[in-house]
Amino acid sequence: MIADRDTHEQISDKMRFIFIELPFFTKKESECKTNVEQWLYILRNMTTLEKIPFKDRNPVFEKLEQITDLASLSKEERRRYDADIRAYRDRLAQMNTAKREGQREGQRKGEKIGEKRARIEVARNMKANGMSSETIARVTGLSLTEIDGIE
Repeated sequence: MIADRDTHEQISDKMRFIFIELPFFTKKESECKTNVEQWLYILRNMTTLEKIPFKDRNPVFEKLEQITDLASLSKEERRRYDADIRAYRDRLAQMNTAKREGQREGQRKGEKIGEKRARIEVARNMKANGMSSETIARVTGLSLTEIDGIE
């Protein structure tokens, strides 16, 4: 219980501390049923475990195994691992950049196509209103050949 040292008045009923002495935790792997017992078992036996138990019951223990695998690497292995991770992340960044640039290029092409279609539509309306091809070409920027091809 958390209480005032002088008055012994409880400060919070929402928080408390529990102290666990790992040497006194003696359960075997097969006896651990709750998450707390599983964590205590792993912490108590971390130095002697070849693999982390309980992975099939709780995915957090699979993550713990990945972390402990990294911690057991030699300096040279860790250096190579870090270099590989950097290269992998650099490659992902390059791919994401290329994707964004491709999207921008696609957007620019789409805008050009849209502008062209708009000019053709304006030209179609002008032609329908009897305007000359030369005037339509000056206003829209389309060539006479393009204007003649509009129906």
